[in-house]
Amino acid sequence: MSREHQWDEERLARRRAVEALRSGVPNADAVVALGSGQGDIEDRFTRLLGDLGGPRNASGARPGRASMLLGAGFGEGKSHLLTHLGQLATSAGFVVSTVVISKETPLHDPAKVLRAAMESAVAPDGARDVVAEAAAALDPDSPGYAELLRWLRGPGRDMNERFDATLLLHQRLSGDAPGADEEFLDSIVRFWSGDPLRMPDLRRQLKAVGEARSFTFSPVKARDLARQRLRFLPRLLRAGGHIGWVVLFDEVELIGRYSLLQRGRSYAELARWLDGTDGDEGEPLIAVAAITDDFETAVLSGKNDRESLPGRLRDKQTEEYAEMAALADVGMRHIERDLLRLVPPDQAELDRAYLTLRQLHGGAYGWEPPDVPGLEQLGATRMRQYVRAWINEWDLVRLDPGYRPLTDVVELPGNYQELDGLDDDSTDK
Repeated sequence: MSREHQWDEERLARRRAVEALRSGVPNADAVVALGSGQGDIEDRFTRLLGDLGGPRNASGARPGRASMLLGAGFGEGKSHLLTHLGQLATSAGFVVSTVVISKETPLHDPAKVLRAAMESAVAPDGARDVVAEAAAALDPDSPGYAELLRWLRGPGRDMNERFDATLLLHQRLSGDAPGADEEFLDSIVRFWSGDPLRMPDLRRQLKAVGEARSFTFSPVKARDLARQRLRFLPRLLRAGGHIGWVVLFDEVELIGRYSLLQRGRSYAELARWLDGTDGDEGEPLIAVAAITDDFETAVLSGKNDRESLPGRLRDKQTEEYAEMAALADVGMRHIERDLLRLVPPDQAELDRAYLTLRQLHGGAYGWEPPDVPGLEQLGATRMRQYVRAWINEWDLVRLDPGYRPLTDVVELPGNYQELDGLDDDSTDK
C-alpha cells in the first residue's frame, strides 16, 4: 500500500468517526478514538470475560452465565459504551452480537431476538458466519465437543430432541463420511441459527444412519425452540473453538412503549437473559443490557407495572402466565436494584475528549481547528451534547473562519407512549 493511499484510508476512517459522533450513532472508529470513559464498568466487564475464559474450578466446573444491566439518560453514552465492550470481548476471543430493541425486534419475541443476534454476530477474526464456522470446526474427539454432549444429555436433557439428533447427524455426515449430504448439513447449521428444519428430511437422514428409532420428536412451540437455541448456541460456539458468546442489548427502554401484556413478556425475557436457566451452570454467555435510568420512575412506577402487572398476568390462570408473572417480577426487580449507572464525565474526561476530537476533526478535514466555546459545562449536560456542539462549531468555523458560533441545547422529554402494531399474539401460537 502506498503512503498516499494509506493516508487516504486514515483520513476516511477519521471522517467516519466524526460523522458517527455527529449523528450520535457510534461506530468502531469513533469508539476507538474516544474510549469508554467508564473505567469501573469496563473493569467489571473485563473481569467477567476473564472469569468465563478461565480454567475450571476445584470441583471441575466452569464459570457460567454472567450479566450486567447498564443505565443512563438519553445521549449519555450507553450505545458508545456497548460498542466499546463489544470490542473488548472480540479481542478476548468471544463471539459478539448486538441486538437493538426496536419495533422489528421486540424483546418479548425470542425468535426475532435470536434472528437479530445471529445477523449481527461477529467472530474475533471478523467473520460473520459464526455458526457455520463453529460447526465446521467441531471435533468429536475434542474436550469441547464432549462437554457439549455431556450438557445436552445431562442438564440440557430438557432440550427438544432435534438438537441431539442434528448434532449426531452432523457428526455422522461431516467430512469424508460415506454418503455425506452437504445440503442437509447446511440445513442443520441453519436450524441451529434459527431456521425451520423439515421433519421428513430429518427422519430420512436418521433412517439412513440407522438411528430412526432413537428419537420420537415431541412438538415444540416456535418461541420455546428459539429459547432452546439460545441455550445451545453458546456451548456450540465454545465447542467450535470460541471462548463464549457476548450479547449486547441496546435501547431496552423501548419495552416501556409496549402494551401491558407485551411489557410483561419483555420483563420475563429480560430476566431469562440476565439470569439464565436453572441448572445451566457453565453456560459460556455474557448478556449486557442498556436501559434509560428514568425507566423505573416513568414505567415501573409511572405505569404501575411493579404493582399491577404480575397480578394481571396471573389472572390468566394458566401455568404459562404464572411462570411469566414470576419471571416478570424478577426482571422488574433487576431494573430497580441492579442498574449500573454510567458516570457523568468529569472535567478531566471532558478535556481529554475535547483534545481528542479536535485532533480527529483536524485529521479528517486537513486543517488546524481553533478553540471553540462549545457548551457551558454543567452537570446536566450530556456527553453527546458536548460532542455534537464541538463538531458542529468546528464545521462552521472551517467554512467561515470569521464566524463565532454559539450553541444552545433544547431538551426533548423521553417518550414511553405505547406503540401501535405490537399486540401481535403470534408468539403464543
